[in-house]
Amino acid sequence: MARSTKTKTKQPRQPRQPRPTSRGWPGPGGGMVGYVDPAPEWRGTSVQVCGLWPFGAGSGTPMVGVPLGRDLESGATVCCDPVSWFMRTGLLANPSMFVLGRPGLGKSTVVRRMALGLSGYGVHPLIFGDLKPDYVDLIRAIGGQVISLGRGRGNLNVLDPGESLHAASRLTGEARNRLLAEIHGRRLHMVSALVTILRSGPPTDREETILSAALNVLDDRHSSGTSGQNRVPVLGDLVQVIKDAPESVRAVALDRGDINRYRDVTENLEASLTALLGDGRLGGTFASPTTEPMKLDRPVCFDVSGIDDSEVLLQAAALLSCWSYGFGAVSAAHALADAGLEPQRNYFLVMDELWRVLQAGRGLVDRVNALTRLDRQRGVGLAMITHSIDDLMALPAEEDRTKAKGFVERAGMVVCAGLPPAEMPQLSQVVELTEAEKRLLTDWSTPPAWDAANGRRADPPGLGNFLIKVGSRPGIPLRVDLTAAETRVNNTNKRWNK
Repeated sequence: MARSTKTKTKQPRQPRQPRPTSRGWPGPGGGMVGYVDPAPEWRGTSVQVCGLWPFGAGSGTPMVGVPLGRDLESGATVCCDPVSWFMRTGLLANPSMFVLGRPGLGKSTVVRRMALGLSGYGVHPLIFGDLKPDYVDLIRAIGGQVISLGRGRGNLNVLDPGESLHAASRLTGEARNRLLAEIHGRRLHMVSALVTILRSGPPTDREETILSAALNVLDDRHSSGTSGQNRVPVLGDLVQVIKDAPESVRAVALDRGDINRYRDVTENLEASLTALLGDGRLGGTFASPTTEPMKLDRPVCFDVSGIDDSEVLLQAAALLSCWSYGFGAVSAAHALADAGLEPQRNYFLVMDELWRVLQAGRGLVDRVNALTRLDRQRGVGLAMITHSIDDLMALPAEEDRTKAKGFVERAGMVVCAGLPPAEMPQLSQVVELTEAEKRLLTDWSTPPAWDAANGRRADPPGLGNFLIKVGSRPGIPLRVDLTAAETRVNNTNKRWNK
């Protein structure tokens, strides 16, 4: 039986018609482009951009606070400051920040931006010790007060309560008693701190008790007019009280009725205080009447840039004295506001170069800790600035290192500039950082290269870049660019300009 086969003929394939792509017509002469321009972006409120749906995109960070710069990932504007994020958003447990970063990367710049913006919101910046100076021109530009301190420039009497005593005279009852007790505590802390800096070690418990009793006698003498002069007492008057050996001071000195024993007990303390009166390493900057009292109704900057960097102890004493004096003035302002005698004023306190004080002597961590804990009221922002966690971990005593690390742990936010890789293990113990965030910080710490085209050193890669960390939330990387107006008041190389 024969099988028949049928041959199938293959039909020719029809050529595919070209179709345009998102980049145009392909092929020769089609005009296809190799790239697509990004769509232009504008920022606006949700009311303004709602009509552009679905092409609107929300911001990844709160639009509350001082505009700092651009998010390095999204390009969105980052608004941030500790006062606004505490008072207006509730993102922070307390209105404080700790700023870390290598020198020259802009730590003071980001704090200046916050200070400038907050002054526009009615929050007065207070710079308690400007060593370079970084803030003097800014404070002058916004109508603030600049107080110069240093050898031959100005004095700050550590026994001067400033506005606090005047405020206490306007108060009554329990409010007055609280403020007077705080004045006494601050002066005792300050005198003890100066003795600590001079000795590189804290005074003994007995010496602090003697100082407290002597301050009470000093207050009684001047309040009753027995001093013969209507003035604020100075350190020389305190030394004279100890020399006079009044009964209340002898009682706490435990001299057992023996004046010779009293002289032996107080000899070292008297010698340390005498060294603060003008001929010692700290000079007479803190033993003479205050040259210019601080005002409470405007921004203030204590300019201590006249103190040479070689005088480490004097710089530390100046910073600590400014902090104590300034915190006391803020406390007085709050007491008057609580009593309805003055309007409520908010302040942004800046404590720069924190490491200089902490490393000046054993026990100074307790002094700084006491100062910062005395004014944690609502409406007061605090910024503490240093170079690295190693500054805190370099303290000789383990107890001091633990307390200093607590400054970072208690801060509402931590702002980091570029940091070396060796810093990451220590920093990770107090701030939760992802591996990507660690790489970002170490990349920003890379040294600058040489700019062959311009024949000069190029800017460091991390200049103006910061990472904002709040608790365990992901960090916000941003870049701060200065405006022309800020550049004029932020020029730290003025002496090199012709």
